[in-house]
Amino acid sequence: MHALIDRTLANIGSTSLDLAARRFGRVVACDGGLIEVSGLGVPIGTICSIAQGQNSVHRAETIGFRNGHTMMMMLGDTVLLRPGAVVRPEGMPGMLSVGTEFLGRAVDGSGEPIDGGAPVLAGASWPAGGYRVGALDRSRVTEIFDSGIRSLNALTTFGIGQRVGIMAGSGVGKSVLMDMIVDNAKADAVVVGLIGERAREVSDFVTRHMAGERAAKTAIVAVPADHAANLRLRGAMLATSIAEHLRSQGKRVLLILDSLTRVAHAAREIGILLGEPGAARGYPPSALSTITKLIERAGNSEQSGGAITGVYTVLADGDDQNDPVVDTARAILDGHIVLSRDLAQRGQYPAVDVGASLSRVMNDIVPPEHATAARRFRALSASYEANRDLVMMGAYRQGSDPLLDEAIAMHPRMSQFLSQGYRESIDLAAAQQQLVGLVNHDA
Repeated sequence: MHALIDRTLANIGSTSLDLAARRFGRVVACDGGLIEVSGLGVPIGTICSIAQGQNSVHRAETIGFRNGHTMMMMLGDTVLLRPGAVVRPEGMPGMLSVGTEFLGRAVDGSGEPIDGGAPVLAGASWPAGGYRVGALDRSRVTEIFDSGIRSLNALTTFGIGQRVGIMAGSGVGKSVLMDMIVDNAKADAVVVGLIGERAREVSDFVTRHMAGERAAKTAIVAVPADHAANLRLRGAMLATSIAEHLRSQGKRVLLILDSLTRVAHAAREIGILLGEPGAARGYPPSALSTITKLIERAGNSEQSGGAITGVYTVLADGDDQNDPVVDTARAILDGHIVLSRDLAQRGQYPAVDVGASLSRVMNDIVPPEHATAARRFRALSASYEANRDLVMMGAYRQGSDPLLDEAIAMHPRMSQFLSQGYRESIDLAAAQQQLVGLVNHDA
């Protein structure tokens, strides 16, 4: 308690006293979560407080301008909002508080604690959209990232600084796979953004991962699905900004964002409120560009030597792998893991679809023997899945296709290889050894 008081007083002492007159505006219109304010010209991204009597204060974010009015979006409900309410700007426009103070804490999209602890007194500021750097500052991916999951380590090997998507429909196991990666991660810091998820899932995640030694190097930013769209978007930006700040200190950071689709949904709501036309299945262009901007902020830094390994879950609406969000993410990511509902229904977990999954950097970071064994495994798996119905009906005559004959004989062992228990961890060396032994028919 004394340390907290000392830090608070030190922050107050280091803050310069602003004696300038404070500007304010007034609410003149409200349409859903979008409000219009007259008499207050502030930059986009500015957070403003809206006085509602003596004890009630709302907060809103500036998102645009129209006909001389400032357009804002509420960070909460519009209940009790009234015409003529006084609106005042606060904080630094477009800047977020970041720092190592967030490690060991769980906060919301505004940086306010949700873990019952004291306020996070972060002293550093970071642009919500990050610092734009040259393309050559993103150094190559040369080191392996051990995920602890046998199928991923063996067949879609990750690299430190790689950006990977986990793509699947609802209820196929994205969150469980994400949990397993967090459990087995070897990183200086882990930053998790839970955006647009169920509140119960957020509570479960915080309970599991904010205990023990790992809690001290884990930061969680959680904005459940019932929160305002701009608050969900700010949560994704805050998680990414915290990871970027840690990377600038030379740390190797694992950034988990669950889910990228919910971020796109939030950006779509904001775009539609501003009158932007829907393009791809109702998604405005700004919603899809938000995804690419977030993803491009992860990666290796040539300047600091730090790295952000990004793992993004992507919800395929209706199991459609050509959904605009899925397609956009797949095009910009350095690899993608596709989870199959059919495999999950057969009882294979994690339900990784080997044929549809790939890591774009794998061949550059694994030994030739490993890469050759992975290609052989993929060929056998693809042959079996393409002819599965014939095999099940008994319509296939053995000897017609030597590759398929081998795949049928090895199928039980291949399925066992791809399956793994939730609490089980298989390191990279073990996964590679088991893969090579499997394709070489070792007993």
